[in-house]
Amino acid sequence: MSFLPKPKLHHPGLGCNALGFTKRDYEGAISTLCAGCGHDSISAAIVRACFELDLPPHRIAKMSGIGCSSKTPTYFLGNSHGFNAVHGRMPSVVTGANLANRDLIYLGVSGDGDSASIGLGQFAHAMRRGVNMCYIVENNGVYGLTKGQFSATSDKGAKSKTGATNKDEAIDLVGMALQLGATFVGRSFSGDKAQLVPLIKAALTHKGAAFIDVISPCVTFNNHNGSTKSFDYVREHNEAVNFLDVIVEKQEITVDYEPGTVEIVRQHDGSLLTLRKLGQSDYDPRNRAAAFSFLEQRKAQGEIVTGLLYVDPDAGEMHDQLGTSATPLNEFGEARLCPGSAALDKLNASLR
Repeated sequence: MSFLPKPKLHHPGLGCNALGFTKRDYEGAISTLCAGCGHDSISAAIVRACFELDLPPHRIAKMSGIGCSSKTPTYFLGNSHGFNAVHGRMPSVVTGANLANRDLIYLGVSGDGDSASIGLGQFAHAMRRGVNMCYIVENNGVYGLTKGQFSATSDKGAKSKTGATNKDEAIDLVGMALQLGATFVGRSFSGDKAQLVPLIKAALTHKGAAFIDVISPCVTFNNHNGSTKSFDYVREHNEAVNFLDVIVEKQEITVDYEPGTVEIVRQHDGSLLTLRKLGQSDYDPRNRAAAFSFLEQRKAQGEIVTGLLYVDPDAGEMHDQLGTSATPLNEFGEARLCPGSAALDKLNASLR
């Protein structure tokens, strides 16, 4: 059975957000993934992030491809728009939907097989075009639906459950996102909700291509000794470069902290992302080149860097580059979509 509806009854004591919704209103069907799957923790983080941001569910469009990760949109935001694309094609579906209706909030969920293998080209073009979306990869380093083979993000030297050793270099989607021009890049761990929730909140409110790589252990095929995507390995090798919180625009804030302990990054809509830096870190998330260098240095030390790795507070997005109408294309009437032969002749003449 692939779909299990949840009871519609809500406990009368559940808290509501500013829209009058409870967290239950942001949930979906009951998960049919393996018990303990990290993907379910990511779904719970998405639910909490949307609830705390007071996002109207009907303004969110959730998209996915194929794989365990791409099943998860069934388990959150049951009252939102949704589309399950073919394997690796989620980014192009989001691009088309975004061009037609720029007023929706786009959330793309994918996996390491869906984005780092068959969909690698799709991922690359969504990042470089600046599609205004939150792109989450639920990265477990295996093909869970086909019994745990290594995926393209499996680290070289990692061992499978059967004892085989991966001999290929891993594709680092975070490094690729930085290189391709994504204007918000982060990495987190499904077992760290304190970091993951604000990171998702910040990505959802960012203008431009926002990418989050979430290490999400597969409890069935990739949570053993020798795996570099297991719960124990990530906890032991995790280096968080900042502590995150999101303060929305409607809240007036004052800051009175010692110099160097807090960085305030203004988002495109006026909301503020507060970065409380670690005591011994001078990490600057606004420096793309430094972020890439830092990732490589820590990778050489066997560490997994998490947190907000890069953000451009003045980022643009695809519609800015194309100069499209502020009115969503799906709201155009026939007269504007088909202005007649005279308009076509004028356009052709301008191109001669």
